[in-house]
Amino acid sequence: MAYEYALVHLKYTIPPAIFLTLVLRPLLTKLDLYKTLILILVAFFATLPWDSYLIRHGIWTYPPNAIVGLRLYGIPVEELFFFVIQTYITSMIYILINKPILHAQFLTNKDETPPTIRRVRTWGQVFLIACVAIGIYLFRKGGEGTYLGLILIWACPFTLLTWSFSGYFWLKLPLTCVGIPIIVPTLYLWIVDEFALGRGTWAIESGTKLGWCIWGSLELEEAVFFLATNTLIVFGLVAFDRALAVLHTFPQHFPTVPALPSPSLLVLGLHLDPANYDMDRIRGIREAVKVLKRKSRSFYLASAAFPGRLRIDLIFLYSFCRVADDLVDDSHTSNEALAWINTLTDYLDLAYGSHKRSTDLGNVVEAFVNNNFSGTTRFAPNFLPTKFLPSEPLYELLEGFKMDLPFNQSGKGQQNVQFPINDEADLELYAHRVASTVGELCLQLVFHHSEKQLPNHQKSILVTASQIMGHALQYINIARDIAVDAEMGRVYLPTDWLKQESLTPQDVIKDPTQPRVEKLRQKLLDRAFKEYERSRDTMDTLPSEVRGPLIVAVESYMEIGRVLRERTAAPSRTRKGRATVPLSRRVWVAWKNLSIN
Repeated sequence: MAYEYALVHLKYTIPPAIFLTLVLRPLLTKLDLYKTLILILVAFFATLPWDSYLIRHGIWTYPPNAIVGLRLYGIPVEELFFFVIQTYITSMIYILINKPILHAQFLTNKDETPPTIRRVRTWGQVFLIACVAIGIYLFRKGGEGTYLGLILIWACPFTLLTWSFSGYFWLKLPLTCVGIPIIVPTLYLWIVDEFALGRGTWAIESGTKLGWCIWGSLELEEAVFFLATNTLIVFGLVAFDRALAVLHTFPQHFPTVPALPSPSLLVLGLHLDPANYDMDRIRGIREAVKVLKRKSRSFYLASAAFPGRLRIDLIFLYSFCRVADDLVDDSHTSNEALAWINTLTDYLDLAYGSHKRSTDLGNVVEAFVNNNFSGTTRFAPNFLPTKFLPSEPLYELLEGFKMDLPFNQSGKGQQNVQFPINDEADLELYAHRVASTVGELCLQLVFHHSEKQLPNHQKSILVTASQIMGHALQYINIARDIAVDAEMGRVYLPTDWLKQESLTPQDVIKDPTQPRVEKLRQKLLDRAFKEYERSRDTMDTLPSEVRGPLIVAVESYMEIGRVLRERTAAPSRTRKGRATVPLSRRVWVAWKNLSIN
C-alpha cells in the first residue's frame, strides 16, 4: 500500500505524458522544451511553499500507507512529482494546439482593440480581484472555507498578473488555443482526483472544506484547484508566447534574439509598451497569413515548424510573390498586366536602390507603395525583407510573369492567343522563373537567419538543388491545374507535346479531361518526380533547425503529385478540377518527415 500514490502516477499521469511526447516529438523544438522547463520550474517553486503550508496545517493529509515516505518541507515526493507532471502534460497539449499558430498576428494595443475586448479584460481584472478578496475573507474567517480561500489567495494574484499583461493578446487568440489546454487536462485530472479521493490516496481534512462534491468523491475545492492550476499554466504559456512574439516581430526594438532568449530578455519583451508596437507591421503579418492560408495549405502547414523571425520573413516573401502574381493574373488585358509588372519593377528598383545609396530612401519606397498599391496589397511590398534577399531572383520572377502576358491578349480560347510554352525548353524556363526563383529566395532567408553559417560552396550546391526542386514543384502545379487553367484560356503543356498527341491548345481548353490530356499530365508528373529525385538528397545537408520544415514543405507539395498519380483510382480526391490532399494525409506527411529529420 505504500505505493498507492506512486501507482496513480504510473497508471494515470505518466502514460498520457509519454503519449503526448511521442505525438509531439517531431514537432518539439529546443524552444518548446525550454519554455516547458521554465514553466515547470516556476510552477514547482511557486507551489512548494503553498503546498507545504497546507500539509503542515493539516488541510491536506496523506495516509502513511499510501506514500513511500520521502518528503521535502513535509511534501511527499509523489506530490512534488505531480507539480512537474501536470505542468508537463498541460504544456504539451498547449504546444500541440498552438503549433500551427503564428502568435505575432495577435499582438495588439489598446487603441486597436475593440471596446468589447477592452471591457472583457477590465471585467476579468475585477473578477480576479474579487476572487482574491473572497479568498482573504474565507481564510480569515477560517473553518470550512479555509482551503478554498487559500486556493484563491494563491492562484488569483498570479492569474491577475498575467491577465493584466497579456489580456488583450489572450482574447485575440482563437478560443481553442487556450480553451482546450485548460479544459482537457482539467477534466482528466478531475477524474483522476475523484478516483484517488475515493481510495483515500490523499484527503482534505473535515472542517477546512465546504463538503460539496461535484460528483462522486470530487470535492469542490479540488475541482477549483485543478481548474486554477491548469489556468495558471496556460496563462504562463500565453505570456511566454506573447513575449516571444514581441521579440520576433519588432527587430527595431530587439535587433538580436537568440534561439533561446534569456528570461531577462523575455521580461523585456513582455514589458515593451504596446503603444510602441508597429501596428502596420502586425497588420502586414495578418494579411500575409491570410494569403498563405488561402493560397497554399501545404506551405501554411509546413511554416508552423520554422523558427521565429525566419517564419515571419518567409511568410512575407510568400505573400509578396502571391500578391504580385495575382495582380498580374487578374488583369483584364495584357497592357494592364504589363503595367503591373512595370510597377513592380519600379518598386524593386527603388527598394534595392535604397540599399546601395548612402541616403535613406525608405520613405520614398513607402510613398511609392502607398501611391501605387491599394488596400491590403500594399502590405506585401512594404514588408518584403529586401535587406536579406538578392534582387536578381525577384527580377527574374517578373520575367516569368511576362511569359503569361500572351494569355491576356484576347479572350478565352481565341484562336489568336500565342501560347508561350512551345517546347520543353520553354517549360523549364517558365518553371525556373516562377518557382526556382522563389526557392532560391527562401534559401537566402534560411542562410541569413541560420545560427550556423554554411561555407559558400555548400550554399551554392543548395541553391542549385533548390532551383531544380523549383522545377519539380512547378510541374506539379501545372499538372494539378490543367482544368483550372483551361477555364481561364491558359495551357502550360508544351505545344509540341500536344502535337505528338494530335492536340492543339484549344482542344485542351475545350476538354481538359480527355484521355490524351491525362496522358500528358502523367508525362509532366514523370518529369516532376525526376527533378525531385535529382535534388531531394541535397536537402539533407540543410541546417538542422530548418531541414525538417523545408522538407515538409516540399513533400507536402509532392504529395499532390502522388494524389494525381492515384487520380484514376480515387476520382473523389479532386475538387473543382484540382487534386486535393486530405488533411489527415497532409498531417501524416508532415509528422513522418519531421520524425526522420
